[in-house]
Amino acid sequence: MNDTPKPDVRPADPRFSSGPCVKRPGWNPTILDNAFLGRSHRAKEGKARLGQAIDVTRDVLRIPDDYRIAIVPASDTGAVEMALWSLLGPRGVDMLAWESFGKGWVGDVKNQLALDDVRVLDAPYGYLPDLAQVDFDRDVVFTWNGTTSGARVPDGNWIAADRKGLTICDATSAAFAQSLDWAKLDAVTYSWQKVLGGEAAHGMLVLSPRAVERLESHVPGWPMPKIFRLTKDGKLNEAIFAGATINTPSMLCVEDYLDALDWARSIGGLDALMARADGNARIISDWVERTSWVSFLTENPEHRSNTSVCLRLARETLAGLSAEQAASVPKRVASLLETEGVAFDIGAYRDAPPGLRLWAGATVETSDMAALMPWLDWAYAQAVATADD
Repeated sequence: MNDTPKPDVRPADPRFSSGPCVKRPGWNPTILDNAFLGRSHRAKEGKARLGQAIDVTRDVLRIPDDYRIAIVPASDTGAVEMALWSLLGPRGVDMLAWESFGKGWVGDVKNQLALDDVRVLDAPYGYLPDLAQVDFDRDVVFTWNGTTSGARVPDGNWIAADRKGLTICDATSAAFAQSLDWAKLDAVTYSWQKVLGGEAAHGMLVLSPRAVERLESHVPGWPMPKIFRLTKDGKLNEAIFAGATINTPSMLCVEDYLDALDWARSIGGLDALMARADGNARIISDWVERTSWVSFLTENPEHRSNTSVCLRLARETLAGLSAEQAASVPKRVASLLETEGVAFDIGAYRDAPPGLRLWAGATVETSDMAALMPWLDWAYAQAVATADD
């Protein structure tokens, strides 16, 4: 019999999705009233707003002045593919993969670009590959934060400062929540719909001077789709990095991104954003510590994400369940909480081990995360009680 009482307090906002993520506190559609709509994005004011998005991005993320920043098509996926297709080829490449998206980049480099010299360093969900084995005489492709595994690199200390190859970093669920070591990164990508809760379809590509040098000295050995072309007549197309986007952007989404950046600055910038994510992750960690049925998918605390927090049933709990029950219980928990209107989209990623995934990024209110914890206990008790149904 289940004697776990239903909690009295509900999260004010039940959106804990890992992407698209919840909007910033206080958001409402009226902030889009002044969006630059029905006009060419190449008009003076349109270009100014796109340029402003780039400038404020540099300010909030503390991107070095000599790094180029571009708004590019197709979200983080488009930005990563643009970097891979444009930069890879002159050297062998080490591909690091420990979650779904990193594994996807491996597939693209091996099967689509069909490079001859590709070395894959991988690890199961919740773990990192041996970073000491990475060869920085080669190009290196990795995700900073594994959105689908809850595992992140602890810092940039493992990356060689005197590297000969380029580092290409998918940072989509790390940007604005974790401290990126820009001096160690040559091409960085992210999308608006993660930590700042922006809208989809736009990606950001940040290039170091070393990446620009590669672009201007290397001609890829494959045809380049128009939306991937970053050079013109053998030189970097500087206009792209000043707001002249390759294709037509949504100025509605740009307005929303500008609002999110303004909110970030208003609360104290990057330090405040990271503190909010850390605070949310700490609430989950404290709950896991006192809860017997659940544990982190990422066991090493130094490798544990503060944004996409991935949970699984504890080993002791699994010992008392069949394989079918172990897979069904987390799904039942997620379904129960969605039905109750308490938490949306918290099931594990489809390719990840069975479990739960809670978004803890800066736009999530700490009070909402705290209110969710008792509901997880209630839903688990309900799910186990009906596991054989």
